Amino acid sequence: MEDMFRFADELGPFKIIHVYEPSVDLKAVLVVDNVARGPAIGGVRMAPDVSTEECFRLARTMTLKNAAADLPYGGGKIVMYGDPKMPHEKKIKMLRALASALRYTDEYIFAPDMGMDEVCMACIKDEIGRVVGLPCEVGGIPLDEIGATGWGVSHATEVALRYCDFELKGARVVVQGFGAVGKNVARFLTKWGAVLVGVADSRGTVYNPEGLDVDTLIRLKKERKSVLDYPGGEKLEPDAVIDIPCDIWIPAARPDVINESNVHRLNTKLVVEGANIPITEGAEKILYEKGVLYVPDFIANAGGVICAASEYQGSTQCAAIGSIEEKVRHNTELVLEAAKTKGILPREAAVELAVERVKKAMSYRRWSLFSSAPGFV
Repeated sequence: MEDMFRFADELGPFKIIHVYEPSVDLKAVLVVDNVARGPAIGGVRMAPDVSTEECFRLARTMTLKNAAADLPYGGGKIVMYGDPKMPHEKKIKMLRALASALRYTDEYIFAPDMGMDEVCMACIKDEIGRVVGLPCEVGGIPLDEIGATGWGVSHATEVALRYCDFELKGARVVVQGFGAVGKNVARFLTKWGAVLVGVADSRGTVYNPEGLDVDTLIRLKKERKSVLDYPGGEKLEPDAVIDIPCDIWIPAARPDVINESNVHRLNTKLVVEGANIPITEGAEKILYEKGVLYVPDFIANAGGVICAASEYQGSTQCAAIGSIEEKVRHNTELVLEAAKTKGILPREAAVELAVERVKKAMSYRRWSLFSSAPGFV
């Protein structure tokens, strides 16, 4: 138990809850990091190798992301241990058990993340009602269909190019992770004139310096195939996506894919973090020292949670899309301009922006240490 307190600092976590239900093989962790600005919104992530530490880091990212986006919500996250490709029926049983176990944890609002979809969120709504990312038929805004997170990442990329020496038209793009975020980033950026030269999923990498057809890649993923089934291009191992020379490199998969041991392999001018915590802070510092600009995760990929917040507040899809564009562009500009003016890392500038807003909210709470005294269940 005491080992859990290694996560604690002045912002949180507020609660860490471990859920275990052997009848449906459910093992999960919820971290509610900070609720000073409001109840915590954060996704449910499923993978076989998740951990409490990863859950805390993701929950903290959500605290910063929601604050940076100036949303009236705190940060939280759930990780579920399991194969996201398990039979759908089994996953639904696990999710219903999870929702039931957390029925009275009002500080947390469920949302989709890796391994989840709108149908998964619908079953949570049926159980407890406290959820976003729902199908249109039950009042939701289809996050994946409209590409909410990818839309935001694309706009962050466009703003970041003001601080680079090249334009988007003709820029070579590599996307690591061709899921809900990666495929939509590729779709938007190529529509605006960029050239997708490399893409990777869990099975491999495909590379073509002349460009890849995004529509074909998206069709393959809809058919539950791999990018390795793409007709043409050079087929490589998944990790080889790091080595492909490009102008813009976008990680859109798991945490820590770039770290101190492999960051030297990146051959790019700009990194825009589509995934949560995809690059270690040490690796980000190395990028900065090499003159490679990067846009931190909770600034670049806030589109999904902005859309989720819009849904929860009853806004329309059109309003959500406009809000994503406005907020992500504004915050990217604020962070990169502050980093340039102050001579600090982009992440330092981003954290300063978000933490200032969280602490201001904390100062209004009844208990001065309301969100800094961790609680564990």
